[in-house]
Amino acid sequence: MLLIIGYSALFLLFYLIIAFIVGTIKKNNGIMDIFYGPGYSVVALTSVIYYFILNNAVNIRQIVVTILVIIWSIRLASYVFIRNRGKPEDYRYKAMRERWKTNITFKSLIRVYLFQGIVIFIVAFPVCFVNMSLNPVLVSGLDFFGFTLWIGIIVWLIGFLFETFGDYQLYKFKQDPTNKGKVLDQGLWKYTQHPNYFGEVTQWWGIYIIALAVPFGFISIFGPIFITYMIIKVSGIRLLDKHYKGDDIYADYKRRTSLFFPWFPKKIK
Repeated sequence: MLLIIGYSALFLLFYLIIAFIVGTIKKNNGIMDIFYGPGYSVVALTSVIYYFILNNAVNIRQIVVTILVIIWSIRLASYVFIRNRGKPEDYRYKAMRERWKTNITFKSLIRVYLFQGIVIFIVAFPVCFVNMSLNPVLVSGLDFFGFTLWIGIIVWLIGFLFETFGDYQLYKFKQDPTNKGKVLDQGLWKYTQHPNYFGEVTQWWGIYIIALAVPFGFISIFGPIFITYMIIKVSGIRLLDKHYKGDDIYADYKRRTSLFFPWFPKKIK
């Protein structure tokens, strides 16, 4: 276990250094947003490959969670690349540069790249846990893994569809110049203010459900809890609310729309 965790962390570090070099050359720390998703694939692939090297075999749940992570990471990276192509550095990273003033390169390495590396490793721990484990747990003679596998895949798929279609609807909305100054309140955005964030969190809970099948897999719950907390309270919803503070149109949208979990909009008199 320690070897697999160690090698996964080491390869992730190499990957983050590459991201840091590219971002420094381009003077754009927003590059990390593109590298972020595939960072999870680095952890998943390293752990499953090293498991195979040690045991000369892999099991179905290891293949499934690794494929799910790769699909998610490729989709996210592709979307962010298309969305940010030709645009200046994201306002969040620009604000960091202005706030730091000195030692920007070193602070970028620590607070942007390595910090997000820590996030990746914590959130991906259920994947590592699955990829380090030999056999599923048997409960009352039944294959508990078979149940959690399919439930986990279904939950993951729901999240994947929410994030994918939420991102696509937002992208199309912003591509139309007539929507400048407006707020997207149609499609999935009619039922939750953040369908993309809800989708991302749901996918990690789906992977955690799959991890419940392996011995002591339940302890990896801190992974989905951490990403849920980060998105709602730290880096996702909180930053967007701060960005749109004082916007009356957005405030009206927030009053009638569920914050996170999809639900029917409120009727405002």
